Amino acid sequence: MTILVTGGAGYIGSHTLVELLQAGYDVVVLDNLCNSNVESLRRVEHICQRSVEFVRGDVGDRVLLDQLFAKHEFSAVIHFAGLKAVGESVAQPLSYYANNVGGTVTLCQAMAAAGVFRLVFSSSATVYGEPQHMPIREGFTVGAVTNPYGRSKWIVEQVLTDLAAADSRWSIALLRYFNPVGAHPSGLIGEDPQGAPNNLVPYITQVAVGRLAQLSIFGADYPTVDGTGVRDYIHVCDLAAGHVKAVEFLLEHVGIDVWNLGNGRGYSVMEMINTFAEVSGCQIDYTIVPRRPGDIAACWADVTKAQQELGWQAQRDLPTMLADAWRWQQQNPTGYCESK
Repeated sequence: MTILVTGGAGYIGSHTLVELLQAGYDVVVLDNLCNSNVESLRRVEHICQRSVEFVRGDVGDRVLLDQLFAKHEFSAVIHFAGLKAVGESVAQPLSYYANNVGGTVTLCQAMAAAGVFRLVFSSSATVYGEPQHMPIREGFTVGAVTNPYGRSKWIVEQVLTDLAAADSRWSIALLRYFNPVGAHPSGLIGEDPQGAPNNLVPYITQVAVGRLAQLSIFGADYPTVDGTGVRDYIHVCDLAAGHVKAVEFLLEHVGIDVWNLGNGRGYSVMEMINTFAEVSGCQIDYTIVPRRPGDIAACWADVTKAQQELGWQAQRDLPTMLADAWRWQQQNPTGYCESK
């Protein structure tokens, strides 16, 4: 079986390719490389000793999509392609709606025209907004998001829900990620943010490797165990394995469903820093700065539904997540060095 993976050269996409290839699937990657590097695909091929067909292009290009679907007989599509920086989304909302919402609509139109009706969508825990209770379950209210990035994910979920209701041929999985971290244990593929990292772990590793001078901790007066914010961090390889489970589910079911993909517990910023110091031997220089508007004290997932319905749960603990992230950063201090 062949899977089309949009955005497959990115962080989560490249790790999912490894899981798919090792599970026996063939893959075709569509990626415009706006926030990724084709070097990741070469390294995936090295890890798996299998080839990856790569097409450089945009998910919003209907002509290209039609050509791809005419050339290949896809069993399913895993859709990662989209813009993902919260701050940028506030400054450029139209780009986020055009790419994330418009691109998904175009993809689904091309899929339907080709008779392909299985779709795994890369959503986000941001669709929950600021829940009043923890842990977060799939049945919680969604949509009270605070930025265009999160709103674009929520809108796509609504579009896909309407699509599944209108046409019973569709099988759709909505996967709501929490905070993916870590890297493949080989150190060959990992998170390679362009510019200053938006996420905690690559910021920690870049401080440790000397690319950044200091980590800023946004608030140390939250009602948590040590005053710093608590989040659910999941190893990217565990997250990637969840996509293979979702594809397997779609092969046997129709309709639309949603699953949280998280670790099922929260870790504070200070716990992350201290655990990283233990596994790396590096002390991270940090400073406490004021809270960021919109940040909540704590957030973690209830993953019971994924365990029961997909047969999936996270396997790797926090020291493994951070050791793998550090191995990637040490072996690739400036990320993927080869040009796009």
